[in-house]
Amino acid sequence: MSADYQGSATPSRLPSQETDAPWLDAKRKKGTYPSSTSRSGKWLIFAPIAEIDNLWANIKQATEQGLLGNSAKVSTAMGGSLPTDANEKVICVYTYDGTNEEDVRRIRQKLRKLGITRKIPYKEDEDTRSGKYRALGHRRISKYYE
Repeated sequence: MSADYQGSATPSRLPSQETDAPWLDAKRKKGTYPSSTSRSGKWLIFAPIAEIDNLWANIKQATEQGLLGNSAKVSTAMGGSLPTDANEKVICVYTYDGTNEEDVRRIRQKLRKLGITRKIPYKEDEDTRSGKYRALGHRRISKYYE
């Protein structure tokens, strides 16, 4: 844990139990961050259901404290339309512009300080809008993988 991050909080809605919405989100409450550009993207953190609630609590709090980008979201027990691993959920941590390597890597470093040390992919939102998903067989869609 970094010195500028203060522990974990329990979110009022737990992703592992939420069945009324496919996603829960978090928004920045402190500080400012640039508006999204057409080159926005996100770090994708895939985690087992058994770990998703605690991981989400930490990322949600860090997002709200202004330590990451403007927003983050987590998939819930409701599930979605894509074929996915039934034992896994995903957290998306957004950046305003995937071509701003300094900001993208700054956020990745903060995620490491939150305990996400394994390699994770970074995907541009344009690829999402174009329907490119690993679960559908697409390959090499990550702009960064670190």
